[in-house]
Amino acid sequence: MGNYLELVNSVIINKKNRLISHDKSLKLVGTGRSAFVFRMRSSNKAIKVFFPDFTHIAKEEAEIYKLLQDINYFPSIYETGLNYVVMDYVDGYTLFECMTHGRIITSDHINEIDYALSLASDLGLNPSDIHLRNIFITSTDEIKLIDVARFRQMKDCRQWSNLKKAHRQFYRKRFFLKKIPYPFLNIVAFLYKKGLIPYYR
Repeated sequence: MGNYLELVNSVIINKKNRLISHDKSLKLVGTGRSAFVFRMRSSNKAIKVFFPDFTHIAKEEAEIYKLLQDINYFPSIYETGLNYVVMDYVDGYTLFECMTHGRIITSDHINEIDYALSLASDLGLNPSDIHLRNIFITSTDEIKLIDVARFRQMKDCRQWSNLKKAHRQFYRKRFFLKKIPYPFLNIVAFLYKKGLIPYYR
């Protein structure tokens, strides 16, 4: 425990949630709305360090990951603390990266993601906030899902059903571009969040 906690304590975040410094054995691999994610160099583990005002999310996410530990579609966790979670490092591309790099997302991938989410639902969870950046296709073509902090919220989240619909109605068509510039995807995501795409509200 001491080694992980020592690394977590090396991560300095200012009041504006900007990263100031961290131990040289950590490599920053992701920045989210509530945390920084680091890969521990020379290992297959990652440390998610939450911003000072988001420790409640750290606790919630840790509890949910513990519920999901027997489902191999989610990363294993090794330690949790007040403001961090130590978990498997996922080596692969997010669905967002697949679309910007031109890696094909197949119907089999979609069905497997659907199955993974159904297993979470069977545990009494309500998988929510499912988007292109928190689903991975790994280097061995496996599915992994991350960022589960909202899996216990009560409201009905339609993001995943809308993504499935878009995959079926547009992405699978022969004429649809399989390599899409990330600014375009960001614009689509912005319009979706604002409820400005009528068919996907």
